[in-house]
Amino acid sequence: MISREEYFSKRDPSAFPIWQKATIGIAGAGGLGSNIAISLARAGIGTLIIADYDIVTAENINRQQYTLAQIGKRKVDAIAENICTFNPFIELVLHPVKVTPANFCDIFEGADLLLEALDEAEQKEMLISCWAKYYPDRHIIIASGIAGYGKNETIHTEHYGLLHIVGDLTSELQAGICPIATRVAVVANLQANLALELLAQHKGI
Repeated sequence: MISREEYFSKRDPSAFPIWQKATIGIAGAGGLGSNIAISLARAGIGTLIIADYDIVTAENINRQQYTLAQIGKRKVDAIAENICTFNPFIELVLHPVKVTPANFCDIFEGADLLLEALDEAEQKEMLISCWAKYYPDRHIIIASGIAGYGKNETIHTEHYGLLHIVGDLTSELQAGICPIATRVAVVANLQANLALELLAQHKGI
């Protein structure tokens, strides 16, 4: 078994201790959420809170961080299983439920910042509204515009105070057509990278 010291060797001496003490919330464990979780776990975030009520299906495999053997498993359980294969030193707080205004604080109260990774526009709006209401002094990073492929130059980040939006902000998914792994992963990793930056800049927030 590898030791904690060996596993976390050669990490950034200024940012890494901050990330180790941080707790990040992820709403959704699909295309965006599963990629975000994997990247943050590799970076060394101390605790991830992950909420998703869904199960892994065959159509998820083209862009989400799951395997064929995990079809039928709850996404939160499957992503935890995958994370633990490469980072045994992370704390994972799993909520296999749909996020609602009623359970919002119970799920995300301990999060230093929140990353949105939901599919439905109504859910995104609810998440932003609840976060702004209950935690107006904490950052939230959302995604908007991940459909299609190519067009790298259109993907960017816009900042509105503590609200940050990543994506092309215009493209919409077409019914019956799954998003592409490359574009989904780009946006997810930009979200994760911004979270690391915000934590480091503000000393853990």
